[in-house]
Amino acid sequence: MSTPKLRAELDGIPVYKPGRPPVAAEGVPAYKLSSNENPYPPLPGVMEAVTAAMGAFNRYPDLACSQLTAELAERFDVPAGHVATGTGSVGVAQQLVQATAGTGDEVVYAWRSFEAYPIITRIGGARPVQVPLNAAEAHDLDAMADAITARTRLVFVCNPNNPTGTVVRRAALERFLDRVPADVLVVLDEAYREFSTDPDVPDGIDLYRDRPNVAVLRTFSKAYGLAGLRVGFAIAHEPVADALRKTAVPFGVSQVGQDAAVASLRAEPALLERVAGLVVERSRVVEALAAQGWTVPETQANFVWLRLGDRTEAFAAACERAGATVRPFPGEGVRITIGETEANDLLLRAAEKFRKELPSDLL
Repeated sequence: MSTPKLRAELDGIPVYKPGRPPVAAEGVPAYKLSSNENPYPPLPGVMEAVTAAMGAFNRYPDLACSQLTAELAERFDVPAGHVATGTGSVGVAQQLVQATAGTGDEVVYAWRSFEAYPIITRIGGARPVQVPLNAAEAHDLDAMADAITARTRLVFVCNPNNPTGTVVRRAALERFLDRVPADVLVVLDEAYREFSTDPDVPDGIDLYRDRPNVAVLRTFSKAYGLAGLRVGFAIAHEPVADALRKTAVPFGVSQVGQDAAVASLRAEPALLERVAGLVVERSRVVEALAAQGWTVPETQANFVWLRLGDRTEAFAAACERAGATVRPFPGEGVRITIGETEANDLLLRAAEKFRKELPSDLL
C-alpha cells in the first residue's frame, strides 16, 4: 500500500520529549520535578480572568492579542509594533526559524541547550550548527561567533541556559553581538529571566533597543505559572516583529491565555514574592547537593543540572522510585526543577542515598 510523500527533512527529527509525570507508589508522595513548572497556583486575579473568559468559548480569540500587546508594550517600554505573541516562547522560536531560515541555511546554538532548537531548525529545512558548552557548562560565545558563516541566518542564545542554568554576562554578550554580522538575527531566549539574580546578567530588552538584529523571547509558562495556557512573546524591531505576525498560527493564543497573561502582568508584586521564594529554595538545594559531594554548576534558573554521564538514567530511576521525577538526558545528565519544599527535600534524600551507594571508583 502506498503512503503519502512527506518531506525528507522530517527523517531523523526526534519527537520533543516532555518531562515525565510523577508516578506515585503506594504510600509514597510523588512530585514532578521534570518540566520546570512553577509549583505555585495562579497569581491573584488570574482565576477570575480565566473564569470570565470561559463563557465565550464559542467565539474566536482576539487575533492581534491587542490588550496583551498593549500591556507588554507598556510594561517593557517598547512600541506595540515591536511585540509579537505566540504559543509559548517555543512557538515564537519556531516562527523565527520559519521567518529567517530555509533549505541550505544554518541556525547556530549552544549544545546542550533547549532541546527544541534542533527540532524546529530541521522542521524549517535548515541545518543545525551545535556549538559545545564550555567546561563550566555555559555558552562558548567565541566558538559560537567562529561558527557563523555566510549561510547563518539565526543564532539562539539561551540565557539562562536550559538545562544547565548557566548564564552569559553582559560584557561577554556585548562582545559576541559586536562580532555577529548585522544581517544575522540573534535571539536571546530569556524564558527563565525572572529567576536571575546576578546583576551582571543583562536584560535582553536593554540590548535589543539599539540593535536591529536582536530579538528577545519571553514566556508566561515559567515564573508566571501559565504553562498550560501557552502564551509567549517576542520583542523585536518592526521588520522581525512583522515577520512573526506573518508566520503565526491564526488565533493560536486563546482568549483565556491572553486574559490570564494580562492579569498575571498586573500581579507583579505577588510574582516577585514567589520568585524570591523559589530563589531561596534554589540556593538551599544547590548548597545541599554540593555538601553531598555533587558538582553543581552555578544556576540562575528555576532548576539545577547534574552532569552524570552513564549514571544519568540510574539516578533518574532512583529519584522516581523515591517519588521525585526528574528530567534525564541519557548519557549526559539530569535537570532537576526547584519545586515545593517537600519535593526538594525528597529529592535531596534520594540524591544522598544514590551517592552513598555508588562504588568509590565512580565518585
